[in-house]
Amino acid sequence: MKRLKKNMAAVVVASLVTVGVPFATYAATDTKTTTVNAVIASTISMTTSGTVNLNVTPVAGGSQTSAADTVTVSTNNTAGYVLTLANSDAALTLASGANTIAAHTGTQAVASILANNSWGYHVDGIGTFGVDGAAQSNVTTSAIKYAGVPASGVPNTIKTTATTASGDTTSVYYAVKADTTKPAGTYTDTVTYTATTN
Repeated sequence: MKRLKKNMAAVVVASLVTVGVPFATYAATDTKTTTVNAVIASTISMTTSGTVNLNVTPVAGGSQTSAADTVTVSTNNTAGYVLTLANSDAALTLASGANTIAAHTGTQAVASILANNSWGYHVDGIGTFGVDGAAQSNVTTSAIKYAGVPASGVPNTIKTTATTASGDTTSVYYAVKADTTKPAGTYTDTVTYTATTN
């Protein structure tokens, strides 16, 4: 009887192997992760009014007029931006080159009333300008304080922000004061604004 049971077990095992029943196996595995970084670069763009016209009819004691330039900045930089202003030589020059209108002697730190035959700028709330610039546009006399536009080697900071900006505007008021000793004509110079991300 024992021999019969052994023979039957052998037949069952042989049958299972013959019909292809697999034996249990275990797969090896490994897991890793990859970090994906999307680096968004800082961008900045700026526009200005392009041209500021200051039309003056001089009188013996001096006549003054002013007008605003609108500087608009957009940046995706979360730390904001710095806006500076400068000029190559700080003087307005007549087309012939024979005559100039000098930069006003006032500064952002010590702004002052515009002197005869000089020109300058004003930005509300910066330095010692005060906040009265908007009231001055196209007036013939004014107690508004100005600074001379600095040479390009030493630009003045006229705005600093600390977050992203979309169409952020700064009004820069320019003024010229002239008396009848100044020859007639169009006196021109170029002001350079630079917007830099923080």
